[in-house]
Amino acid sequence: MTEREKIRLLQEMISQKRLKHSLAVRDVAVDLAKEYGADIKKARTAGLLHDSAKGISNDNLLQMAQEFGIVVDDVISTVPSLLHGPIGAKLVQKEFGIEDKEILNAIKIHTLGAEEMTILEKIIFIADYIEPNRTCAGLDELRKKARVNLDSAIRIACDRTLKYHIRNEDLIHPQTLATRNAFLRKDG
Repeated sequence: MTEREKIRLLQEMISQKRLKHSLAVRDVAVDLAKEYGADIKKARTAGLLHDSAKGISNDNLLQMAQEFGIVVDDVISTVPSLLHGPIGAKLVQKEFGIEDKEILNAIKIHTLGAEEMTILEKIIFIADYIEPNRTCAGLDELRKKARVNLDSAIRIACDRTLKYHIRNEDLIHPQTLATRNAFLRKDG
């Protein structure tokens, strides 16, 4: 399937705003892959398709998780949108015919991260956070950091995510904290 065909199919799955975000993540992922010597084609594909399940309702995400055998913990049952990574990986495999485990895993963990991540997984995680359409305060500094030290950038992104959720009195998934702590150890 060509990239143009992927984009056409993706347009049927997500909003125009989400497509714009996905195209930007793709471009940042390609730049970071060049910077860090990662597989550019895989970064391009994972970046483009990382939010394939973002247009699915919370009820359907929960139903699909059950169908796919994806574990739903207390936080995810309350915040089902966190399933868009794992469900997205399954959809990308089914709808786009992608079997590459590295691409699928980068999509699967791009929201919550993991204690150990491959270079591709790190790139997709941080590209999603720093793409140029995002306009939160302090992102320019984080964008610069991502070009020099991915581990440090991931730790900072996790810190920012945690602060945001605390400020909004949201539930925090333990995997976000585990990712942050692992990258704090790597960064320190």
